[in-house]
Amino acid sequence: MSLDLKKKVVTVRSHETIATKQNLPYYVGISTATAGSIGLSMNLVVIPPSGSPKAHYHKDFETAIYLLRGRVETQFGENLKESVIHEAGDFIFIPPGVPHKPVNLSDTEPALAIVSRNDPNEHENVVSYNP
Repeated sequence: MSLDLKKKVVTVRSHETIATKQNLPYYVGISTATAGSIGLSMNLVVIPPSGSPKAHYHKDFETAIYLLRGRVETQFGENLKESVIHEAGDFIFIPPGVPHKPVNLSDTEPALAIVSRNDPNEHENVVSYNP
């Protein structure tokens, strides 16, 4: 096996949020732009108290989420008719193409989650969903 000694470990310290197509503040972590990733992205998402992004789905890629803080109801599926309650410490998997909309159940505390996708440019593949 040959080692490519030109590759480096990259550290990203995100201090500012960006606005996303889902209308949520993201602290950008790992992506093509920040770390040269070719197969994944990882960000910190903040759902404000009583907040919710626009309903959406991620075309052609999987999403894995770890809920760090809060209680979130995730509405999903056709017309968002299904839902599940997630709590801090839950791991969440969303398959490609599944419409979803998380809702922060607290009206006083933000919910925080680490979101990882198998697309290094995941913001380009977000599709709005209007149930």
